Formats: sequence, C-alpha cells, structure tokens
Amino acid sequence: MRKIFVIPLLVVLLLPILSACWNQKELTDLAFIMAIGIDKGEHKKFDVSFQIVNPGNVSSGQNGGGQGLPIAVYKSSGDTLTEAARKATKKISRRLYYAHTNLIVVSEEVARNGLLDIMDALDRDPEFRTTTELVVMRGGSAELLVSALANLDKMPVNKITKEIKVTEAMFGENMRVNIDEFLNGLVSQGKEPIVNGFKITGNKEMVGAANELQHTRTEAVIAADGLAIFKKGKLVGWITREKARGVIWILDRVKSTSVNIDWNGKKDAITMALLRSKTKVSVKIKNEKPVIHIAIEDEGWISEANTNVDLMNPTEIEKIDRLIEKEIKRQILATVKEAQKMKADIFGFGESVHRKDPKLWNKLKENWGDHFANLEVTVEVNSFTRREGIRTKPFWSDFNK
Repeated sequence: MRKIFVIPLLVVLLLPILSACWNQKELTDLAFIMAIGIDKGEHKKFDVSFQIVNPGNVSSGQNGGGQGLPIAVYKSSGDTLTEAARKATKKISRRLYYAHTNLIVVSEEVARNGLLDIMDALDRDPEFRTTTELVVMRGGSAELLVSALANLDKMPVNKITKEIKVTEAMFGENMRVNIDEFLNGLVSQGKEPIVNGFKITGNKEMVGAANELQHTRTEAVIAADGLAIFKKGKLVGWITREKARGVIWILDRVKSTSVNIDWNGKKDAITMALLRSKTKVSVKIKNEKPVIHIAIEDEGWISEANTNVDLMNPTEIEKIDRLIEKEIKRQILATVKEAQKMKADIFGFGESVHRKDPKLWNKLKENWGDHFANLEVTVEVNSFTRREGIRTKPFWSDFNK
C-alpha cells in the first residue's frame, strides 16, 4: 500500500526540476553573429555592421558545404548599440545571437570620439562574451573590415583573430586584447588601455567580392598595423613597428621576435631570434619622486649572419650579446618616450607606484599623466646567445677569401 502513495509523491516532487529547456531556441531561428563593426553614423550616432555566418556554406561534410559566401553582412543605425541591434531585425529574418561573437571592430573615428558609450552594452549583455577581441580599423570603416573575405580561413573573423595570435607569438608587435582587458585599463587609475590596429591594403573595392577568393594573389589584404593608445576612453595616438614591440616587451608579453645589429660596417648583418624573455618593472623613490626601472633578461639564437663572423669564438658571441642589449635598450627607451609624449601610461607604471608607496600615489594620481610624461625610466638588459644554428661558420668566411 505504501508504494501506491510513494510513487505518485515522488513524481510530484520531481516535476519542478524536469522542466526541460524552458528557453529552447531552434538553430534555424538564430543568426549567429561572428563580428560586429561600429562606425560613426550619418543620421544616428552609430552605424553598426553585423557579420552573420551562413552555416550551409561553411559546413565540412562529404559534399564540402555550399557554394555561396560564408558570411552575410547587415548594417543598422542607432543612437545606442541596443537600438541598432533591435532595428537590424527589420532586415534579418532570425534572432541575433551573440554567444559566438569573436571580434568587435571600431573605426578610428569612433575611437577618437571615445568608446565609453559602447562598452557598457558589450559588458552587460549576459549572452555576449567579454573575452571577445577588440580592434581598431585604421583609415577606413569598421564595416569594411567585417565585410572582408579570406582565402585560408573559411570564416573571415578567424583570419583576424588568428593573425593577432600568430604575430604575438612570432613577431611581438601585437597582443590579444579583449573587452575585459580594455575595461580593466579603462577603470584603472595607473594604466591606460591599448588595442590592436588593423588596416586593409591594396584594392579596397575588392573587399567582400566573391571573385576575390578565386585569386591566388589577394588584392585586398587584411593586416595588423600597430597599437592604438587610449586615454580616458579616447584614442590619442598610435605606436607602430619596433616601438609597438617595445610596449609588448615592457608588458612582459613578448613570446618571440627578432633583433638586428650591425657588424663589420654592414647594417643589420646579424639577426638574433628570441627564444624566451622575462621583464620585471620595479619602482624606487628618489627625492619624493618615483623612478621606474625596467629589467629585461632574454635568450636567443643566431638566425642569420650575413657577414664574416666567428660564431665559435666566445669573445665574438659576448660582443654580439652586448650589441643586442644596446639595441633592445634603445627600442625600449624610444617606446617610453613615445608614450610620454601622449601622457598615456599604457605600461601600468602608475599601478607599480601605487603598490610601492600608496601615500605617494595618492598625491600623484590626480595628475598622473603629467607626472608620467616627466618620469625617470632606466632600462637594464641582459642578453644571452644560446645557439648558433646548424652552421657555426658562415659561408661569408670562405666567400671573402
């Protein structure tokens, strides 16, 4: 008799937790947003472009997927991102879905006006991932970048995110910056945020054209181009080339790069490829003023020696190391001076001062930009050549005889 009452009771108790997927959505009802481009609007504050994946054209089954383009781009306008996104539904037959968004692109014009009015929407939406990468489009519209196609990657957005990852790992002039990291720099009193810059070179009229994918030589090339420097949420300038690498070096984000030095009167005759690097930033207080000390220790190998040099001679190797140290130090100091001109502490020196002496920081933080511009910075580099490659004697030794 007990079973007669117990079983119905268990069923009743389990019903509330067996509600299945109350917010279930069919895949065919969703538009997967892979990238968003934000430009200054003509009639509204923003023109927002949505890169939407076409699943049938990127699937990798036996038939190789469809023959159409992998993405479609729709544009909408609004005084806020929310308004623009909701107005876009007038043009799109599916519900916009942001869980797979990998990239936010803002135009240089929008960045110079400030990103404060767009960051809250990106940070607040629970469907949106704050690990999404943020980039600035140089000399063009964000719509252009999110509309571009790529030969090697089915999804164009992957071309950009992978390019940042690869250049960070191999060249050291860029680094991945997501929404979370930008916001952390934005609210910090002792550090300003940086963002990767991108540009499109070549024939821009070919951007988004289907026949661009039929060429072995791409006419419109998407390329990483420097670091955008922000202050109080507004773009104030750019740091490029070796100075951009200096930023990554100071932030201890360099994984690999190369350094050239002159030898025997020949410019850039020897190249050291970095194997590993470690940067430490410390603070000393001198006459009630902070002094920043940057210590870098790196190891590398000789990847090129386009001159007559004896790589088996320890004295020559030591001389190479000292020249490498001198060159790295020059690049680091040039980078610091460039940032000081903008009064933008992108290195987090202010945070280091705060940790070292909170009382002193309280006196300096209100006008930290001015203090940073006149900050004394010293650099110490210790470089070590660990390998010489598979050839210890360059052919130049015999060639010059």
